[in-house]
Amino acid sequence: MIAKLPRLFNFAPLARGCRLVLEVARLPVATLCFDTRYHPEDVRDTHRQFTRRHPRYKVIGHKQLGVALIDLRRLTEPALYPGSSAASYVGKARKRGYRLAQIDRNDHIDAIHAINTSMPSRQGRPMDARYQDRAAHYEPLCHYRYFGVFDKREQLVAYCNMGRFGNFAAFAQLLGYRNNDGVMHLMIADIVSLLLAEARTGTGPDYLMYDTFFGAQPGLRQFKTMLGFTPYRVRYTLQ
Repeated sequence: MIAKLPRLFNFAPLARGCRLVLEVARLPVATLCFDTRYHPEDVRDTHRQFTRRHPRYKVIGHKQLGVALIDLRRLTEPALYPGSSAASYVGKARKRGYRLAQIDRNDHIDAIHAINTSMPSRQGRPMDARYQDRAAHYEPLCHYRYFGVFDKREQLVAYCNMGRFGNFAAFAQLLGYRNNDGVMHLMIADIVSLLLAEARTGTGPDYLMYDTFFGAQPGLRQFKTMLGFTPYRVRYTLQ
C-alpha cells in the first residue's frame, strides 16, 4: 500500500493577505467630516452608507480603506498632479471642442438616458437595471451640483453628479459615452479647477472623493491615478 503524500499548504492567500496588510499600513490617513448643515437627511444617510460594514471584509467600514481622494489643499493647478499624464487627454478634448458646464438635468433627460443605455456593461460589470429606466423628472438636492460635458454641436456627451457633505465633496455618478477624446479627463480636471478656485476663497472642500481603489478594475484605477487621486485610509466624523 502506497502512503499518500501530504497535501502541500497553499501559501498564496496568506501572501496576498500580508501584502494587503502592508499596503493598508502605508496608506496616508484623512479625516472626512460629515456636516448635517448641508442636508440633514441625505448627509446622515450617506454617512451610514460609507461607514456600514464592508460586504467582504466585515471588520472594516464600507468606504474606509483605499478611498480615492485628492487633497485640494495641496494642489495649485490640476496640470501639476503628481505623476499626472492626464494633461494630453484634457488638451485633446479642448481642441476637439468639448466644454464643461453646470446643468439642470431636467433639460437633458433624453440625453442622459441615451448615455446611460449606450453600453450594456462598464468596467466588466453589467449596468445596473436602474440605468435602463428613463427618468420622468429629476429632483435636485441643494448640496449637489450637476455637470455636463458638451461637444462642439452642443450635444451632451457626459455628465456627473457631485455632492458636498462637509469638508469633502464626492462624485455620486460620473458617466459618458466611451471614446478616446479625453472627455472624462476634461470633466474631472475642470471640476477640480473649479474646486481649487473656491478653495482660495475659503468656500471649497478640502478633499474630492471618487469612490475607492480597492475593488476597482485596473483601467479605472489607472484613470483615477492619472487624474491625481490617491488611496487613503479614512476616518469619518458626523456633526
